[in-house]
Amino acid sequence: MESFIEQVVANHMTRKVKTVARDLTLRELGDLFEREDFNTYPVEENGQVVGLVSKFDHLACFVFTPARMMPRYDELMGRTVADVMTSEFIYVGTDTRLTRVLQLMVDHRIRSMPVIDGDQRLAGIISREDVMRALQRCSRGRASLPR
Repeated sequence: MESFIEQVVANHMTRKVKTVARDLTLRELGDLFEREDFNTYPVEENGQVVGLVSKFDHLACFVFTPARMMPRYDELMGRTVADVMTSEFIYVGTDTRLTRVLQLMVDHRIRSMPVIDGDQRLAGIISREDVMRALQRCSRGRASLPR
C-alpha cells in the first residue's frame, strides 16, 4: 500500500489541459467558462505558461466602483485575457509531493494549479478533486494510475 505521504503530482494530475491565449477576449473567455466546467485556464504563449485566468478574474472586471459606477459591458467584453490574468501564480512540478500540494491549496485557497515540467513547459494541472481522489485511494489501499 502506498501512503498519501509518498504520492507525487505526476501520478494524480490531469495531463490534457485546455489553455487559452493572451489575446482571447473576455467575451470568448466567458463563452468558454459557460461551455466547460473549468474555474481556471492556464494562459500559454510560445509553449510557456505566462499566467492564469479564472472566473474570479473575469467577474472582477464588472464590479461597480466609485470611479466606474456603470461599467461599459461591450467595452469590457472586448478586453483580452492579458488585461485581466494573474501573471504571478503558484505552480508545482511533476515530482512535488501531494502533501505539499495540499498545503499550498489550503494556505492559499487554490482550486487548481499548473504542473510545470523540467523544461518549464505545462505538463498538466492538479486540482482539489485530484488530491481528494488520491486521499480516498490511499485510505482504501489502492495504488493510483496516471491519468
